[in-house]
Amino acid sequence: MGEEQTRAAPLAHSEDFAEQLVWRRLTAEHGDRLDRIMEEHGWPTAAAVGAAAATAAWRVAQHADRQLGVQRRALRLLGEAVERGEADRRQLAFLTDRVLVNEGRPQLHGTQIAGVRDGAPVPWPCADPDPERVDALRARVGIAPFAEHTARHAPGAR
Repeated sequence: MGEEQTRAAPLAHSEDFAEQLVWRRLTAEHGDRLDRIMEEHGWPTAAAVGAAAATAAWRVAQHADRQLGVQRRALRLLGEAVERGEADRRQLAFLTDRVLVNEGRPQLHGTQIAGVRDGAPVPWPCADPDPERVDALRARVGIAPFAEHTARHAPGAR
């Protein structure tokens, strides 16, 4: 699922609506499959399935935007795995923000981008409007400051 989503990710923002629909169907199919995996086995930790598969599970949960129930279950199970020291707290921060945004609430860590304004990425609203305090929260979970993180992921960045 991880490899398939990586290959298909450019379709998410395609100008071709048919391609966008392919992405939506793929992420829904993967969300359903992850939900069945979580129901049967809990959160797929690196110890249980390997690091690549655990990261793929997190990506699938991140992209299950039209399946908030799946995202909420993933958030709960991933949170429990982080508490046990079996999962990445950075991934938990990203998924927490994704769920909050999808619920229409302000995010905590500024990980979710609303769009680009004047050539610069703009996060969805954060619970704390102070960028320095948001960067401090990011640092606590091992995420680079907003400006540094977005610069690394900008088109053409290496």
